[in-house]
Amino acid sequence: MKNRGFIVFMTVIVTLLCIYYLSFTFVSNGIKDDATAYATDQEGNINYSQRQEYLDSVYNVPVYNLLGAEFTYKEVQDMELNLGLDLQGGMHVTLEVSPVDIIKGLSGNNEDEGFNQALETAKERQKTSQNSFVDLFYQAFQEEYPDKKLSEFFATSANRERISFQTEDSEVMRIIRSEVDDAIDRSFEILRTRIDRFGTSQPNIQKLENTGRIQIELPGVDNPERVRKLLQGVAKLEFLQVVEVNEVSDALGAANELIVEEQKAKQSNELVSEDATDVSEEESADLADLLSEDETDTTAVAEGDSTDASLDSLENAQNVSPLFSLIRSQYGLVYEVTDTAKINDIIQREDVQALFPRNTRLIWDVKPRKLDDGTELLELYVVRTLRNNQAMLTGEVINDARQTFDQVGQPAVDMSMDATGARKWAKITRENINKRIAIVLDNYVYSAPNVNVEIPNGKSIIEGNFTIEEAKDLANILKAGSLPAPTRIVEEAIIGPTLGKEARAQGIISIVAGLAMVLIFMVAYYAKGGLIANIALVFNIFFILGILAQLNAALTLPGIAGIVLTIGMSIDANVLIFERIREEMRGGSPLLKAISAGYSKAYSSIVDANVTTFLTGAILYWLGQGPVKGFAITLMIGIACSFFSAVFITRVIVSWMSKKGDQSKISFATPFSKNLLTNISANFMSKRKMAYIGSGIVIVIGVVLMVTKGLTFGVDFTGGRSYVVRFADQVETTSLKVALDGTLEDAGTEVKTYGANNILKVTTSYLVNEESTEADNEVKSKIIDGIAQATGMSYVETESAMGDNDFTISGSSKVGATIADDIRNSSQESVIFALIAIFIYILIRFRRWQFGLGAVVALFHDTLFVLSAFAIAKLLGFSFEIDQVFIAAILTVIGYSINDTVVVFDRIRETLGVKSKASNVETFNMAINNTISRTLMTSITTLVVILILFIFGGEVLRGFSFALLVGILVGTYSSIFIATPVVLDLAKGSKKKQVEA
Repeated sequence: MKNRGFIVFMTVIVTLLCIYYLSFTFVSNGIKDDATAYATDQEGNINYSQRQEYLDSVYNVPVYNLLGAEFTYKEVQDMELNLGLDLQGGMHVTLEVSPVDIIKGLSGNNEDEGFNQALETAKERQKTSQNSFVDLFYQAFQEEYPDKKLSEFFATSANRERISFQTEDSEVMRIIRSEVDDAIDRSFEILRTRIDRFGTSQPNIQKLENTGRIQIELPGVDNPERVRKLLQGVAKLEFLQVVEVNEVSDALGAANELIVEEQKAKQSNELVSEDATDVSEEESADLADLLSEDETDTTAVAEGDSTDASLDSLENAQNVSPLFSLIRSQYGLVYEVTDTAKINDIIQREDVQALFPRNTRLIWDVKPRKLDDGTELLELYVVRTLRNNQAMLTGEVINDARQTFDQVGQPAVDMSMDATGARKWAKITRENINKRIAIVLDNYVYSAPNVNVEIPNGKSIIEGNFTIEEAKDLANILKAGSLPAPTRIVEEAIIGPTLGKEARAQGIISIVAGLAMVLIFMVAYYAKGGLIANIALVFNIFFILGILAQLNAALTLPGIAGIVLTIGMSIDANVLIFERIREEMRGGSPLLKAISAGYSKAYSSIVDANVTTFLTGAILYWLGQGPVKGFAITLMIGIACSFFSAVFITRVIVSWMSKKGDQSKISFATPFSKNLLTNISANFMSKRKMAYIGSGIVIVIGVVLMVTKGLTFGVDFTGGRSYVVRFADQVETTSLKVALDGTLEDAGTEVKTYGANNILKVTTSYLVNEESTEADNEVKSKIIDGIAQATGMSYVETESAMGDNDFTISGSSKVGATIADDIRNSSQESVIFALIAIFIYILIRFRRWQFGLGAVVALFHDTLFVLSAFAIAKLLGFSFEIDQVFIAAILTVIGYSINDTVVVFDRIRETLGVKSKASNVETFNMAINNTISRTLMTSITTLVVILILFIFGGEVLRGFSFALLVGILVGTYSSIFIATPVVLDLAKGSKKKQVEA
């Protein structure tokens, strides 16, 4: 064999590289095991905070010495094979940058009614449209003002160098698009900065081109609310003057009187003062001490309070509203946290806001103060703004911020400003001596110190009774800068650590079981040749994992499915080779010549089969999202590795074992398989009409069921929210669905078991078009309430807290209606592009359009057949979801089916290339008969591993593996009874002699 030395050299190099990169994974896993052991108590419960503390303690400590090079735990993590969220738990978020605020800001916050109505109209239309928001806004603007130009609204002083009143709409639109694109880029950089400093290991953030979306994965996150706040925070930092209560006492009194009068009318003159809460002397003293301690400083800020506000006259009024009856202090407006909702109902009213002086806002403190008795109190500030609700100073002037400690050792934030900010800050502090300045972030007061003297250098210490974590978050946000526009979460998935652990175990079982079955089968059928194929297969899997580690790609559950599938499909090349060798030996060729001819004649079929499958993987990666990309990466790497190992590594081993043609050293058949599937002469072409009719009947039944009964679409395609709910004991799904239907009004809700009788998956379209955090909380709350009412069980936050009568939510996902449309469209495009690419490749390779069209017809047949199988399965009570992973399965079926078809086509081409007097029918039958053993062997090995995946792969991959089971069966069938017969029927007009079957 030529180039044997080079192949051995490359195998050794790749093997050493894989060992090098995978070694970091072994080291990292060992450290994580140590951390888990450290955080596990005697009862086996894991304290994840302690576990994280352990990992943080070794983060920058050398933990691995390799050939004299030392690596810290951080460096080891960066080099290890990443696990996807579905295998370790964590949070997946897709954010969309809101263009509304960008356009508003570009217009100078124009308050024109028609202009703002056009923005609202565009927002509504975007929910069901694939057009960009900017285009939708322009359409709505033209409807509102058909005779006006955009420049009338965007020709502001800030834009005078770019937009004048004479600027055409096309140019204004270009500028708007540019601003939106720049805002997305800036948001991406800001979010990446925040994520990099968030503290999670192996975060992943990427910009989804041409969508305005940013995708983020945070492995191991156990506080989703903190993540949402960090990601969606606009980080709008403002410095505002605090208006002391005595300055707005008239407005407060008027507001109180307004509410009281309403209460009198509703309650027939009942006194609301009966509900007033009195503060004991002891509580007042505690609160006074607390508030005096909380008076925060910046550099040269006094600790005293310049305000001598008093609410005595208001609190002593005979009739008071909740605005005063719930006050817990003589100082300022301080309420119990549980009462803030009542206060918000009042202060958010337009008629109440109109009573306060112009350019004032009511803002809550960022966090409650806890008294010794456990009561949590929250202060409501009144702050003054400049004209147009502008702040005295904003966060753009901050050039650095970091977590530090104040003089008494409490966490604080060290903040410095640029020259412009320092100059303005000096003027602000000079003009507000003996007044309080509120430091407001995202409309919450983080600190409100008294200014004692002018601060000339722009360097300040922000104190606010922070925890270290809160101080770090604030410093990160300040240093990252302010987002140019708000972001909203349009897709979210939370996977609990238990679900990730179970998925990981299921994936390992699938790989090991599938590998074992294939290894046994290959040796049983191909003897020593099978052993050689098994060696190549082990190399193949090792290479896949090593290359994934080198590329720093994440191994996901669909990626494991890709490896399992590769185990089955990688054997195909060896089956092709071995069957060719056996065919040559049956023809009388000696061993060495048979081996050479087998590799040579099988090569073109192997190349064609691998290229077509690789094409589908590339299209999956190009158009797919989320878990589909992980599957596509693994599939493509697997195809490349299997080609190298099956064609070249096995050739080296076979050449070495077959020296001098000694039959005792190598064989390709056992007594069982020696004459199996040989000398077959079936007339397959005569059955083609029957096959057409049979396939047509199944597909028609499936289409009718799809139209009448529908398919079960996952939230990927429909939008909505789903929750994986774990119960202490088995729960009946029907009664729970009835209860949730009553709780979630006018919404489609599905409840089904999820791998075990005590685990259910609840999917609902309730508030599908609402993507706010408030809507998320409302849906989750209704789900919890409905389950609790139906089962009598209590909800707990974590699985470790579950008792005999409890339930918890182990995982959840949300897909907005807009992104669901995008996913559905990209899935359709994936299938269409795959079919087009395969048609073009087959056309080029076989140089006859009949082959390309025949292959595409068979692939359409396979796709419809799988969909029909899903519809029939639903009728029989087996509901499998149609989602992104299903599309990956469909494209895999297309790749597998064309793989099988190409082998037959290649044999037909080979036969036609020989001057033969046989008719097309005879030629086609001969090609199928000659390749039938390879077809069945490949199908059997692949079906074995897919069946194992279906049984052990877990609920997440149940629909995926079912689609593959059906697809592999029908793909094998269609290559014989659909693709080849279609080519025959299309070729009837050719010059070759035609004989009717």
